[in-house]
Parts: sequence; C-alpha cells; structure tokens
Amino acid sequence: MLQPGRNRLRRFYGQGDLHFITTSCYRRKPLLGSAHARDVFVQALEQVRRQYRFNVIGFVVMPEHVHLLLSEPEKANPSRVMQALKQTVAWRLLLKKKQRSSSQIELWKPAAQPDRFWQRRFYDFNVFSEAKRVEKLKYMHRNPVKRGLASAPELWKWSSYRTYAFEERGSVNMEWMFPPYVMRTTRVRRFGVPDLHDPVLMKPTHPAKNAQSAAPTARYRNRKSKP
Repeated sequence: MLQPGRNRLRRFYGQGDLHFITTSCYRRKPLLGSAHARDVFVQALEQVRRQYRFNVIGFVVMPEHVHLLLSEPEKANPSRVMQALKQTVAWRLLLKKKQRSSSQIELWKPAAQPDRFWQRRFYDFNVFSEAKRVEKLKYMHRNPVKRGLASAPELWKWSSYRTYAFEERGSVNMEWMFPPYVMRTTRVRRFGVPDLHDPVLMKPTHPAKNAQSAAPTARYRNRKSKP
C-alpha cells in the first residue's frame, strides 16, 4: 500500500518487505549520548514491539540517531510504530527531566514539546532481497566501530550484534532467531511489486507472527526445518 505524506514522501507498506528505518535526534544532537538514554530507547523498543507485534531483525542505537530493521507489524504499520516509539522515548527522557522544575499541570501543557527530541521525519527503505538484509545488518553493526565508539561490534551493547554473534538473548526479544522457529527467505522481486506466489507472503513461518521477517545471514539460510 502506498502511504503518501508531505512533500511527496512515499512509503510502501503491506507487501511483506522488511523496513530499514533511520531516525535522528532533533537537529542531530547527541540526545542518546548517555548509556541511560540508550537503555531507555531499547526498553521502549521492546515495549512497542510487544504492543504492535513485529519482529526486530536488527538494530543499533547511536548517540544522535537510530537504525532499525523491522518486519511489518501485525497491528497498524511502520509509521504508527515509529510514532509510538519516538513519543515513548521523548516522554520518558524529556518530560521526566522537566518534572523536576515544573508542576504536573505545567508539564502537560506543551503537547508538542516531546517532538523536540526527534526530527519529525524518518527514513524508510524497503528491504526485499536477502543481499540487502545482509548489507543493512553489517552496516548497522559496524557503525559504532566506524564512529570510534567501540573497538569491536560486540563491545557496543546497544545493538543486535551479540544476538547474531553469540546467540545471546538481550533486552529486545529476537526469539524468531532461535529453534524451533526458522525464518524463510523472500525471493528477489522488483521494488514495490508484490510477488503473489512468494511463500513468505502466502503462509506464516512463525506460529504467532506474520511472515515478513526473514533470515539475514547464510547461517540461518542453510538451517533446515525439522520434520
């Protein structure tokens, strides 16, 4: 489904694609520069994941922006997910800080104030091939090292790298990666055009989830389902 927005911003939903999403803090300020702020974001991501029922394929939280690789949610769409996520983080990190110097009545007056934590728009790239899934995951996991925030990807705790590398279960639920659940891959297709014969779009691969998510690495591609 085509989702129009201001300035002809177009988003493609409802086709079983994964979504590589980038959202930045207001004016690219390092509002996620502290470990506490990044912890709050990760907690909010898990809360919103449970609420809207989507799979987190990968993520990394940087000081001034966030990268996410998500399946489409069972409830609503990725735009609604991002709205809920950004609002939750903003209220927790901005308004709670103001609470120390404002009364409860004053606190709730400026309804638009939490938006100042984030840029209003977010970047959304439809990922519909296995090669792109791998590319986006590598990009995310290498980001902290490239920026000099960590000497190795596994040393940056605010990403999904350790789940892939060491099969650790972190604060964000990624149970789709572990047995007995095996994610299926989508066939390469032309952007924006659903493949009606794609088994990923026809039947679920997880008993409680839709089939939008897919295995992003060769290790999971080669795993065979048990009879």
